Amino acid sequence: MKTTSNKKSPVFFLTITALLTALVYVFTAFVNIRLPITANGGLIHLGNVPLFIGAILFGKRVGAIAGGVGMALFDLLSGWTIWAPFTLVIVGLMGFVVGLICERRNKFGRYIAAIAAACAIKVAGYYIAEAVIYQNWIAPAASIPGNLVQIGCAAVVVLAVIVPLKKAAGKVLPAYALS
Repeated sequence: MKTTSNKKSPVFFLTITALLTALVYVFTAFVNIRLPITANGGLIHLGNVPLFIGAILFGKRVGAIAGGVGMALFDLLSGWTIWAPFTLVIVGLMGFVVGLICERRNKFGRYIAAIAAACAIKVAGYYIAEAVIYQNWIAPAASIPGNLVQIGCAAVVVLAVIVPLKKAAGKVLPAYALS
């Protein structure tokens, strides 16, 4: 009889992905500060924390789905509906790239590189999205500092907790043990 690890189980994948999608939504919706500094508003939130943790611990598929769907759901339910398709793609890509960079490479430097790549995707992606939505290629520059602060705050939290979380996950699920 062939056995599979919990990591490969469809039920495990669905459960973890659903849990992280909910956490991304909650951290985006309820742990945030609205920015009055840009013409179009903006939001600093901690939704990237469960996104990055999920992508690092569980890989690119979980990161892409949980991040993209969780934050797009926030956009749909908070009145920022026009942003939802952009968020789904941009944040989904962020989660995918973080997971891709960190899969099978359990080094702290990889976590930093992955978050830096996600930052570049966020800044470029939302710059283009805002330019398309508002048909102006100059005004979106005002959103860049907020995006940098948002990723910077998430990076500080994630980098402070990811090694202990990875070790704890390794004790519960040997497939996640640090190498």
